[in-house]
Amino acid sequence: MTHAILDLVHQVMSSPWLYVALFALALLDGFFPVVPAETSVITAAVFAASGETNLALVIVVAALGACAGDHVSYLIGSRSAGRLRDKKPFVWARNALAERGGLVLVVARYIPGGRTATTLTMGAVRHPLRSFTFFDAIAAGSWAVYSGLIGFFGGMAFENDPIKGLLLGLGIVLSITAVVELVRWLGKRRAARRLPAPSPEDGLLRGPAHTAARR
Repeated sequence: MTHAILDLVHQVMSSPWLYVALFALALLDGFFPVVPAETSVITAAVFAASGETNLALVIVVAALGACAGDHVSYLIGSRSAGRLRDKKPFVWARNALAERGGLVLVVARYIPGGRTATTLTMGAVRHPLRSFTFFDAIAAGSWAVYSGLIGFFGGMAFENDPIKGLLLGLGIVLSITAVVELVRWLGKRRAARRLPAPSPEDGLLRGPAHTAARR
């Protein structure tokens, strides 16, 4: 069974249509995050260690596809501003965008669900397209290099067993994602602790006065 799967994967990796598929998956992942674009890039890069795929071409194609997909998401956001306004991911991305500007697009690329929320939001708030394209090129390029190198070094570590190389690459990505999420969670807890707690005096002052004002 394992040999049959490996033979099938080898056939896919040696096909010239591989790069078209990588581009399509990276494009779709820009506005339909369920698509396993990152896994596909890592898999193709694993086989680059044995010379079956071209690492540079894998990275370039993945970056171009991701950038194109993000621009589709931007366009969807610009057409759906009213419906997105009250969504929780939209509010998060809008606040982050107000604080960090276009740089948030680069950071959000590595946050699960953050990339799509950010690209949609930037379209909805009519963020300048030139600025969006500039920061998105950095985000898509760094993501493609990151995914490609993780897969390539995983393939080099297990050159005779590409499945183990793939598992190593995916394990590294999951570990980095877990660390990022942990840092975000700790940051939210720290920010919540800094908020001043309401004092009893505030409650007393707000009670009768607030009720009278409302009347």
